[in-house]
Amino acid sequence: MTLYDWPRAAAFGRVIPKTKIYEHAGATTGLKDLFVREVDQIVWSHKLAPETVNLAATKQVAEIQVFRITARTATLDAAVLRAIDKAIPFPLIFEVAHGGRVRLAAAYKRPSEADSARWVVGDYFQGDWLPEDAPRAPLPVALNMGALYERLLEPLVAGQTARLAPGLAEAPQTHFTLAEAERPVSLEERIAQAEAIERQAREVERIKARLGREKQFNKRVVINAELRAAKKELERLTGAHAGAAVTNE
Repeated sequence: MTLYDWPRAAAFGRVIPKTKIYEHAGATTGLKDLFVREVDQIVWSHKLAPETVNLAATKQVAEIQVFRITARTATLDAAVLRAIDKAIPFPLIFEVAHGGRVRLAAAYKRPSEADSARWVVGDYFQGDWLPEDAPRAPLPVALNMGALYERLLEPLVAGQTARLAPGLAEAPQTHFTLAEAERPVSLEERIAQAEAIERQAREVERIKARLGREKQFNKRVVINAELRAAKKELERLTGAHAGAAVTNE
């Protein structure tokens, strides 16, 4: 996992009052309380756009906005990120900072097919915590804004999947040539695979917990069989995900 050296030309640096997020996201009292407890400051730090990164816009991705959140807690509720996503009508990449460390977070965001004025936001993927002064890499090579968005999301998807399924090594950062960057990548399919892995990993843990509580031998035999089947399915899913990662590199 890496942090990016956002282009100077894309710097925006505008502090966003929480009240603006509340207004545009239709925040409830509970959500406002969550912001008060978990968020110290929100900065709209960079605008990745055709005029700032010299890449053509696509139908789904005209610009990518980078928001830096200074968090008061080490864990930031996904509802906070989702509220900001709801308030900003562009794909977002978050930098979450806390205690001298920073991590990237994002959800795949696309215009609704039923209503182009609305956005569909998927599940959130998070990178590893890194020191604030960790080296930053240049933006990934891409031919347009849509491809850049996919390149920014791919390591988050791969990294979170690797943490859920330790047997699946995190896909390494790859430096793409222009020819490779032009090749289409089915990001939605890879995200669907990652979400299936997350669901199955939770199912394995749920069965393990049942097994730990059960004392009767006959029932433990049955639960053990369920656990083996669940682990086998998780192995199948992680194998399919690894194959997709190789195909797309």
